[in-house]
Amino acid sequence: MGKLLIVGSVAFDAIETPFGKTDKILGGAAPFIGLAASQFRTKSAIVSVVGDDFPQAYLDLLTDRNIDISGIEVVKGGKTFFWQGKYHNDLNSRDTLVTELNTLGDFTPVVPSDFKNADVVMLGNLHPNTQMSVINQMEERPKLIVLDTMNFWMNNTWDELMDVIKKIDVITINDEEARQMTEEYSLVKAAAKIQEMGPKYVVIKKGEHGALLFHKENIFFAPALPLEEVFDPTGAGDTFAGGFSGYLAETGNISFENMKNAIIHGSNLASFCVERFGTERMQTLKKHEVEARLMQFRDLTQFNIELT
Repeated sequence: MGKLLIVGSVAFDAIETPFGKTDKILGGAAPFIGLAASQFRTKSAIVSVVGDDFPQAYLDLLTDRNIDISGIEVVKGGKTFFWQGKYHNDLNSRDTLVTELNTLGDFTPVVPSDFKNADVVMLGNLHPNTQMSVINQMEERPKLIVLDTMNFWMNNTWDELMDVIKKIDVITINDEEARQMTEEYSLVKAAAKIQEMGPKYVVIKKGEHGALLFHKENIFFAPALPLEEVFDPTGAGDTFAGGFSGYLAETGNISFENMKNAIIHGSNLASFCVERFGTERMQTLKKHEVEARLMQFRDLTQFNIELT
């Protein structure tokens, strides 16, 4: 059983989609990553910060999934990070209505001593200096460091982001971010340029159109499972990252061939996430449901070619 260290925001989200809206519910990258990773046999811990307005029930939800929360700082008198957004009818675009950093604005991560030797580190979307601080606290080089980032950090903290990227093994970004980072329209060329920056593996997420994995000259594509309904895409990318990193932490195999499996497991779990608001679906997800949908992925992607 491998160890997985998860670093990311723990937040309140208020979401509106064409199918409804919520008040403040559990959000942030770390819970999505952690709940997805809890589907695998791995010891995981979250490093983050919240205010004392954060409900104990949400913390209990994480510990009930065997997620170590000793690295979640609770700031007395502080308020938890809050994000509010509204999705357009196509669910591929959204407007951010409110962003309140609150305690996350002064966050200094402290890695629990029991996870300073984690096998896999999943660095969620945070300031690059925060991500670097976690890397520097590790007592030994993890087998794998996975990084998620976004265009905001590219626009505002480019030099710091490049310093972090030199130290990681895998980067997960979407197609728009890959093109911005490299100024290449071709995702094949973009992935090659990103590998020159440091990461050995590049995962480019394409939402409802699946995900691409690049390593040297090797390319693997995993489709997204066609769904009857997409209710709320919030956290789907983080759920993908949690499935990807959780599977690799469980198996301990970081080869390109096994990363193909990790991509499928991440895509599989992300397909559940979008069926309800926020983390609601991931909170009730059962092993047999996960396995049944994996079989759907298998049937979707496997075929025999007869050469004539």
